[in-house]
Order: sequence, then structure tokens, then C-alpha cells
Amino acid sequence: MPSTSLIFTSRDAHRAWLASQAALPAGFRVGTTRFDFTPREAPKPATMTLTLIALDRPTPDFAAMFTRNAFPGAPIIVGRKRLSEPTLGAIVVNNKVSNVCAPGGVEASERICAVTAELLGLAPGQVLPSSTGVIGWTLPVEAITGALPQAVNALTGSSILPAAEGIVTTDLYPKVRRAACGAGSIVGIAKGAGMIEPNLATMLVYLLTDVAAPRRELRAMLARAVDASFNAISIDSDTSTSDTVALVSSARVPCDNLGAFERALHQVCRDLAEDVVRNGEGVRHVIRVVVRNAASLGLARALGKAVVNAPLFKCAVAGNDPNVGRLIQAIGKHAGAHAPGTNLANLRASLGGIEIFGAGVFQLNPEKELALVAHLREAELYASHPSAGGVFTPPIDFPPHERCVELVIDVGNGAASATVLGGDLTHEYVSENADYRS
Repeated sequence: MPSTSLIFTSRDAHRAWLASQAALPAGFRVGTTRFDFTPREAPKPATMTLTLIALDRPTPDFAAMFTRNAFPGAPIIVGRKRLSEPTLGAIVVNNKVSNVCAPGGVEASERICAVTAELLGLAPGQVLPSSTGVIGWTLPVEAITGALPQAVNALTGSSILPAAEGIVTTDLYPKVRRAACGAGSIVGIAKGAGMIEPNLATMLVYLLTDVAAPRRELRAMLARAVDASFNAISIDSDTSTSDTVALVSSARVPCDNLGAFERALHQVCRDLAEDVVRNGEGVRHVIRVVVRNAASLGLARALGKAVVNAPLFKCAVAGNDPNVGRLIQAIGKHAGAHAPGTNLANLRASLGGIEIFGAGVFQLNPEKELALVAHLREAELYASHPSAGGVFTPPIDFPPHERCVELVIDVGNGAASATVLGGDLTHEYVSENADYRS
């Protein structure tokens, strides 16, 4: 759950809040530039944004986690090699084209890193590449390298917001979160809206800090933070080929409490993970599932994901219809197929704080039905808004609130618990993905 409960009445109010969170930690600069290009595979003009995150001096204290998808993008292949480098000095990100399974993809990523390094006075191995966008298309390498000097010239040490805006694709709005840690801070940005069920990492996430945390500890802390946040969300059950989470320390501020630093890191990751779900493609309801008293953490998290990935239940939530039979079906489906023998005799479930299931039967009545509908409507981010052409488009490009559809499932046969976040399944999601490339 976010560290604050925020309400925004307008796009301008949301952007002003983002700006208030976006001060860069000491030792970092960001810069962006845009250019037009035509994808070779689909001759339709497009605009690409390049984003640079640069350190004032290379650091040995960096960590990264990447997708487990068996068809990783070329930047993932290169990025895994970068983990063995002694220092990191910059990250270069492009949107529109993900550079996945494209001919010459690794060479393209390395070429872009080499040009970036030359412009910044670094070695190529000190630059981490990231790409996001359409799978299968080739990067316009010459156009990218030609535009890199403009990104370098745009580098500024004031705000991370240009980078948060530069990495988006189908996102409705940029995502920035921060946490103080002693005299320093952790500031994170994320890109992600569709193809979201992380497996080891998520989307594109960049976490910057000026707090000095040693490399070994930094990597262990990132793994724990990712597991508890980005690995506990799902929008559509699909794991991207480009998922990346990077954590970089400029080591400008001494750290006298690694425990406090890790707690701050967890908070930023949890907040960004929920932001990603709330900004999911077509998402009108965020669904928070708390699973308690399960036999294992794995079962608790799996049951939560079974619920947020259940298409029929997601559709019911989208329509503000508390069809809780679809919820229990999803729980039973997972337990029967993946955890046979699980004792569900003591399972209890509530929606919006209202008991809906217990002692093996539904606990419903007309008054509860009305209250359940009210809970779903209160959690709705916006109403479905079809255009004249029948295409559903979100009427807003900011999050009006941080309310969720609140589900609690008490399995009653253990001591493990997990919280999983997901979204509903809407007309907007289908419309967005029916013509993503065209």
C-alpha cells in the first residue's frame, strides 16, 4: 500500500505532485531527446524518445534484475554482462522498439552503448542499455546515435521527471516515487502498463540513491524488495521480454543504518508497483488481494495471482458486478490444479470488509449485495467512455485516487500471508491491444 493516500482532482495537480517528488539524489543527471523515424518492419512514421541517466562519476555500487522470459531482449543479454563490470556510469533507454529477437540486436545495443560512452567519457561496459516497445522490430541505430548528443546536452541534475516521462509507451502518465533515508534519498521511476506479470523483475524501473550502500548488500536488498513488490503484481498474466529493475547508488551520503535504507527501498518499490497496476492498460479498478493463514508463502501468492488473473472475475469487477462466485471459482481452480489436497474447509473471504464466504458456503444477502456494488463503484478510477467510433478511451490521464477493490482471503490452514495487486479487464484493454502496432 502506498505510504500516502493521494487524491488528485486534475492532471495539473497530479503533475505538480510528481514534480514535488522528483528531485534527483546527489550525483545524478538525466536528459532526454526525441526524434522521428520510420520502423523498417512497418513503414509508418513514429517518434522515439531517448533517455539518459548519468552519474557524475562511475560507481561500483549498482544492482539490476531482469526478466526470466526465455526470449529476452538484446538489452537484457547485454545487461546481464554488465553486472560483472567493476563500475557503472550511465543508463540509456529508448522507447517504441524493444529490440527483442531482432537481427543484430545485441550488436545494436552495444553500438548505442559505445557511442553513449564516448560522449560521456566512459568505457562502453560502463553503460547499461534498456529498450521498450514493439517486439521483433529492429532499432534505428543510426538515428539513435545521431540523436544521442542532444540527450547529452540536455542532461540536468535537478529533476528526474523528464526521464519518467521519456520512458513511457502506452502509460497514461509518468510514475515517480521517493523516500527519505537519513540525509539522503531514494527516487524511483517506472514504465509499465501492459504485458505485466513480472517474473524476477518488472517493466522498466530505475531506482537512484545517493545513500552509500555496498554493492553486495545493494544486490541482496534489491532482490528482496523486488520479490515483495514487483513480483506480487499482475495486469494480464504476461511476462515481458524486457523487464528490468536497476538500482544505482552515487554513494554521496554515508549510510549508518542499512536496515532503514532497505525499508525505504521496499517502500519505493511497493509504491511504484501499485502505480504500475493503477496505470495498467485499460485498468479502471485496482484489485488488492490479501491472502492470510496459508500453508506457505508460495501458495498465498499463487492464490492471490489466481484471483487477479481470473478473466471472468476481472470482467465482473470492471462492470461493478460483485459476482463473487467467480472469485471462489478462481480460488478452487488454482487449489485443485496446483495445490491438490489443500484443506479449504476453513476458508473465509471478504470483499470491501464485507464477509462473502465462510464455512464452505456464501454469506450473502440483498443488503450485502448493495454494499458490495457501492464498494466497487467507489474504487473505480473512471467510467467506461466509448468514443463516437466505438473505441473505448480513458477520459483522464492522471490517477484521481488510490482506492482499491479490497479482498481478504483467509485460507485457515497455515501462517503465511501475501498481498497481490492486479486490475480489472475492460473494453479499453482490448482496444489498446487490438491495434497496438497499427
